[in-house]
Amino acid sequence: MLDRDLVLEVLRAARARGGDFAELFVEERSSVQIRLDDGKIEELTSGLDRGAGVRVARGPSFGYAFSNRLERTALLEAAAAAAASVDGVGPGAIVDLRTAEPPVVHRAESPAGALPATEKVRWLREVDDAARSFSPHVRQVVASYGDSVQRVLIATSDGRLVEEERPRVRLFVTVVAARDGVIQTGVHGPAGLAGAEFFDRHPPARTAEIAARRAVTMLDAVPAPAGETAVVLAPGMGGVLFHEACGHPLEADLVDREASVYRGRVGERVASALVNGVDDATVPNAWGSFSFDDEGTPAGRTVMLEEGILRGWLSDRIRAAKLGEPSSGNGRRQSYAHPPIPRMTNTYILNGTSSAEEVLASTERGVYVTALAGGQTNPASGDFVFGVSEGFLIEHGRVTAPVRGANLIGRAIEVMSAVDAVADDFDTWEGVCGKDGQGVPVGSGSPTLRIARITVGGTGA
Repeated sequence: MLDRDLVLEVLRAARARGGDFAELFVEERSSVQIRLDDGKIEELTSGLDRGAGVRVARGPSFGYAFSNRLERTALLEAAAAAAASVDGVGPGAIVDLRTAEPPVVHRAESPAGALPATEKVRWLREVDDAARSFSPHVRQVVASYGDSVQRVLIATSDGRLVEEERPRVRLFVTVVAARDGVIQTGVHGPAGLAGAEFFDRHPPARTAEIAARRAVTMLDAVPAPAGETAVVLAPGMGGVLFHEACGHPLEADLVDREASVYRGRVGERVASALVNGVDDATVPNAWGSFSFDDEGTPAGRTVMLEEGILRGWLSDRIRAAKLGEPSSGNGRRQSYAHPPIPRMTNTYILNGTSSAEEVLASTERGVYVTALAGGQTNPASGDFVFGVSEGFLIEHGRVTAPVRGANLIGRAIEVMSAVDAVADDFDTWEGVCGKDGQGVPVGSGSPTLRIARITVGGTGA
């Protein structure tokens, strides 16, 4: 993406005043976005964005500057601006760059960018038709399609040089259903680090049907019961809970700021022995995967919880150095305009040995959650609250009436310690995680699991 001699010149300029290391992150991103609302294409945009960011670090602090131009003058100006934050004693060394081979490559079998816009519009119309044919109560269908290819080059003063291409696709569908004055919404949005072949496994009509079913089902919902009860989380939903309640407090910048409930607890049991949790950027073609993180560290798999015992953090280069350990490969950034920070990738609770049928049948009374809405977490205390966008009562081991207005309220360690059943039907849920003003693609995953005791906020008896 850049001439090697120019890369070295920029790194030398960045280290002109010393510092522990300098880093150059170059990015080129092409993208297409199409939005359909009530059968009409309301938006069809394509774009190409490129630029570079330069970081110079000294201890836990750093200077960062970026440019949306890749000309020599602009890059050297960015390097000088980043270097200005370092009060060093003289120029720092630059190690000869060595190209690193990726530990895993995520290829697009059928690059989405090569397809005409008419094909992508056809997918959205297929979504609209499938959702509306699902039920006469469907009133509105909004579907968004997006594909992008992100090419990156990362070079560091200690000799790292990596290049990677990251193709991504996503289809997100929102369906509104109404009947007798009751209005409900259902959503579904599968995504992958892949090409158009992704839609062979996730047909647009199927995505539409899932969103429509959720909206229509909730028209018959009764008020959710309030109080402490058992909750069974459907495949994928336990991963969403794990991401927010456990994943964020295990990001090393929060640990470093003493803002994590897990600080100082490595080696302690902080969850049920049934809970095995990992963060894994090497999962083939998963939405949160990559070959290298945004600091040039090879993608890896970090064990977070092993049979309920806390094993480690999710770190970037700077926080790992402060902790005296290697980076876990979780330094990520939204774009060249942002410095990297510790972020999750694909955060999963692994399969257990029960079956989903056994878990439900052995639950006398509780709530079965099949879709979670937005949530809030306090990493320092582990307190969280999640909305339930689709849930059902469990009565005598059977899933019965849908419920509305439910919230899950608890504390991370207490709730994860109350997991008493984990099934073997793992599935994922994809999203975009926001932190410190940056959004990055992340995957969450889990099998069906049961929390024996958790507070459900609701308005029913």
